[in-house]
Amino acid sequence: VQLVESGGGLVQAGGSLRLSCAASGSIFSIDVAGWYRQAPGKQRELVADINSGGSINYADSVKGRFTISRDNAKNTVYLQMNTLKPEDTAVYYCNVKYYRNSYEATRYDSWGQGTQVTVSS
Repeated sequence: VQLVESGGGLVQAGGSLRLSCAASGSIFSIDVAGWYRQAPGKQRELVADINSGGSINYADSVKGRFTISRDNAKNTVYLQMNTLKPEDTAVYYCNVKYYRNSYEATRYDSWGQGTQVTVSS
């Protein structure tokens, strides 16, 4: 399974960016799709995730500013980021937890290569 991320870049504080992550390969269904980020010198942290039932989790630091969504037909997950702050600067990684078929109980995990988001003050 391959994850292709896009949409990162440089933006001024208060601006917006939209990240996309398209999954391809041997995917029967995506259970949970999420975005994580890692700033220099810090651990990777969950930004937001959404499960197959539509339940969403957000990190407290992004609630009210970021919106995660998914298009199951396209195996794509999005992250709309508004009112960006310098502290949002990080490499953002897409993650999907998926099933390869309808009869195998094993859930697999795949990561994107990361996309840089830089917010200037």
